[in-house]
Amino acid sequence: MTSPKTANREAIVAMVINSLNDLYAQNGITSDDAPGESTYLVGRRAALDSLGLVTLIVELEQKIEEEFDVALTLASERAMSQKNSPFLTVGALADYICTLLDEQRQA
Repeated sequence: MTSPKTANREAIVAMVINSLNDLYAQNGITSDDAPGESTYLVGRRAALDSLGLVTLIVELEQKIEEEFDVALTLASERAMSQKNSPFLTVGALADYICTLLDEQRQA
């Protein structure tokens, strides 16, 4: 068995963007701009609908477990009760994932 990779913000951002690109391709979503940290995941400016966001979250949870050997639940009561949604943009989601991973390491 290989040892789990160390998570850093750049790796998490890349994981979110890659998953988002995969989801766009699977659903025939086209965008003038390539996804980046400021890409909206929810709201009027988002290319995803609510089902797409749920699919993205599930895919990310699976990839995080595979890559970093940590089981996280991204869509939790904690996430939903935050003043600023961790699902608003790619960057916000990456920050939230990094926070959860840091907490897991310290536990």
